[in-house]
Amino acid sequence: MEAIWQEAKLAIKSLIPGHSYKMWIDPLELSSCQSGVVVLFCPNFFYKKRIKDNYSSIIEKELQKASGNDCRLMLEISQKDKSSKKQKHFNKKPSPSTAHKKEDIFKYTNQPGLPNMDRPQYVGRLLRRDFTFDNFVVGKNNDYAYRLAHSLASNRSSDQNSMFLLSKTGMGKTHLSQAMGHHIMSKYPSDRVYYVTAEDFANEMIYSFKSKSIDKFKKKYRKNCDVLLLEDIHFLSGKEHTQNELSFALDYMLEAKKKIVFTSCYLPADIPKMSDQLRSRLSSGLVSNIDPPNFRTRVRILKKKSKENGYAIPGEIVDYLASELSDNVRQLESGLVGIAAKSSLTGSPINLGLAESVVKNIVSQSKNITVDAIKNLVCQQYKVSENDIASRSRRRAVVFPRQIAIYLARLYTDQPLQTIGKYFNRYHATIMHSISTVEKRIKENGATKKQVDYLCKKLEAGKY
Repeated sequence: MEAIWQEAKLAIKSLIPGHSYKMWIDPLELSSCQSGVVVLFCPNFFYKKRIKDNYSSIIEKELQKASGNDCRLMLEISQKDKSSKKQKHFNKKPSPSTAHKKEDIFKYTNQPGLPNMDRPQYVGRLLRRDFTFDNFVVGKNNDYAYRLAHSLASNRSSDQNSMFLLSKTGMGKTHLSQAMGHHIMSKYPSDRVYYVTAEDFANEMIYSFKSKSIDKFKKKYRKNCDVLLLEDIHFLSGKEHTQNELSFALDYMLEAKKKIVFTSCYLPADIPKMSDQLRSRLSSGLVSNIDPPNFRTRVRILKKKSKENGYAIPGEIVDYLASELSDNVRQLESGLVGIAAKSSLTGSPINLGLAESVVKNIVSQSKNITVDAIKNLVCQQYKVSENDIASRSRRRAVVFPRQIAIYLARLYTDQPLQTIGKYFNRYHATIMHSISTVEKRIKENGATKKQVDYLCKKLEAGKY
């Protein structure tokens, strides 16, 4: 049940403002689940009332989506000691930086992993209940990808059994990948479908070595898997041993005509430090790109999401959202949920004024943010010169800010990797490595995440 609760939290995180999630949702703890009643612990009575009044319905809805069953939410006040609860919840030692009265968030920090802590063996992720072909809005931007995915999922015997879904974040490649899983399990119930991220695959392999169960791991993917849905394949960049094992597993699956679906933000040829063997396997399948949706498709997406969630959004507001929120599908969903939530919480009618106030907080000034502006801001905050950041220096005090600037350039500009590389006097393979390094550090290191969040707020506020 803990896995379902974590999946529901991730979904809620994408639907509400970040500060609201950190303050109200993240501290909630799963207590128990019996007979469809999910019990969550709250710190105090005020907290419980706030959750009940403002977030209980969205929590119940996401729990139902994640579990595939009807769930009823019950909130209880935790009686555990706060310090022991925090230690148990986060399961990590306090950072040495907490001993200082004032923290410098731009001081380079390196957070080591906990010794002698084995991760539990991973058994795969759950498919989201709503990520089906029926709920996927098809437009000119994704028509070919949809047709290809549906065809691959429907045909048991085919000469082409692998597919590579390519798109930027938030375009729907995860939805389409999981929709294939749902369709296959519905049409061919005996097929064993594994949906994992490349990071999950790597962690599971490491655990199997530590627990001396590598033979079981190999058998799982080489013999006992009929359909492999592998997300974010670019995560394996530079992981030689994991790439080799995946290549062997893919050889077995392709030989047996099993179905394989990869997703990534990058083409196989653009992923650095990828073995020729694995790159060849990735490129052997059909490659399909998902582009940003056009205005008409964005309108259809908003109308479908409104109907699914029971929102009564006037047509003119739908058109306004579709015209202003054009980056990706997640941005559209954020606007829709934001309008419904603000109207409900404030009692205000859903009109153009309310919509404009919500959109203003969502739309970043990314169109005005340039690589030069990003370099200037990063150099100011980390106290390095622009000459240093584009130099060949390998000093940590220069390398880390350079990687942060490269990551932000990829996040906020539409420049290709080669162009970003020219700004920093680096090849595109090094640019990819820098982006992957920062993404990993954001997940593992709270200080890095804090620094990146701070810089993002500065950029979005135009303070550069």
